[in-house]
Amino acid sequence: MLQVLASAWALLLGICLLMVGNGMQGTLLGIRGEIEGFSTLEMSIVMSAYFVGFLGGSQMAPGMIRRVGHVRVFAALASLISAVMIMYPTFVEVWMWTIGRVLIGFCFSAVYVTAESWLNNAASNENRGQALSLYMIVQTAGIVASQALLLTADPSGYVLFVIPSILVSIAVTPILLSISPTPAFDTTQPMSLRQLWVFSPLGCVGMFLLGGIFSAQFGMASVYGAKAGLNVAQISTFVATFFVGSVVLQYPIGWISDRMDRRFLVIIVAAIGVGGSMLGMSLGSNFQILLISAFMIGGMSNPLYSLLIAHTNDFLEHEDMAAASGGLIFINGLGAIFGPIITGYMMDTIGPGGFYLFTGVLFAVLVFYAGYRSTQRKAIPVEETGSFVPLTQSSTPVALEYAQEYAIESEIEDENAASGG
Repeated sequence: MLQVLASAWALLLGICLLMVGNGMQGTLLGIRGEIEGFSTLEMSIVMSAYFVGFLGGSQMAPGMIRRVGHVRVFAALASLISAVMIMYPTFVEVWMWTIGRVLIGFCFSAVYVTAESWLNNAASNENRGQALSLYMIVQTAGIVASQALLLTADPSGYVLFVIPSILVSIAVTPILLSISPTPAFDTTQPMSLRQLWVFSPLGCVGMFLLGGIFSAQFGMASVYGAKAGLNVAQISTFVATFFVGSVVLQYPIGWISDRMDRRFLVIIVAAIGVGGSMLGMSLGSNFQILLISAFMIGGMSNPLYSLLIAHTNDFLEHEDMAAASGGLIFINGLGAIFGPIITGYMMDTIGPGGFYLFTGVLFAVLVFYAGYRSTQRKAIPVEETGSFVPLTQSSTPVALEYAQEYAIESEIEDENAASGG
């Protein structure tokens, strides 16, 4: 772990600052939108726009990097992010915020692609797993820390928009001044969705549903908090709890997944997500209950993402895993685009509780579909399954391919150990 920190501390610090900036502006917009009198449906369109941009960025960033290089792409897009964050309080219009969110999503996706390829280059076969774990922890820590910064100023003013702009600008410095060499860049063509469906229907359906769940909690949790009458401190704590749950429960669920039928574990984890959603919907007037429900939803949804990737890998040959990663990211991104819009519609229709009803329904669909798939194909013996690799849902195809490499290496090492090689 110390070796990874010594070789990649600048990258990890930069990524952490980027996540602080991203997490802060996402929650702040939900609070400011309520102050400005935007409707729930208008805010859902604004929040959905981020995922449109993010999906587009993940598809276009590799070509941009190949044309002009990592450094130029990273510096240019980080500068654009900083500018857009200042634009929000200057032009308080739904259409301007929507355009800004598309740009922010696009830029963050491309910046993550760049940073993740640098991190991959900095890691070795021996410490790749530790680097992945640190990357996930740093991402989550950045989002959690960002919520505390919301308490430093009045959300109706400019200061809270200036802070993430500054942080993103500062994040560029340690990465660009790092002594790490610029890595060679290449990505694998994604597998067709038809092929991916043949290999793992559960992986495809689950990733689509999780896209909706993640975008609801990342994009609409602050909108829910504002509509439910929570104050700024409560909203920031509420949003942070989703991500605390995701990092605390990621490793226990990962450990279990390597020791049992993953489809059965998907059913259990998704069922707990249903319980958390129903708890928040029925007893959400109690703030402590809201935090428990947020911990349960976040603690189930993020591990499910890694769990479904591991389940899909169990049915793939090593040479197909990298190609499958691009398809899984694309499916997840499609689900993420529709999540905030549907959530916003449900909140407009039945009130703030529509937020929890939406996540509960998606978790429930996953429970039933995983149960159905368990009757259609025999489980792969546990000793023949690949390793669980922790990832966050904000990871790009580069991080996912990086994780696939680690999974393959771990599997080969296990096979060699079993054969006495």
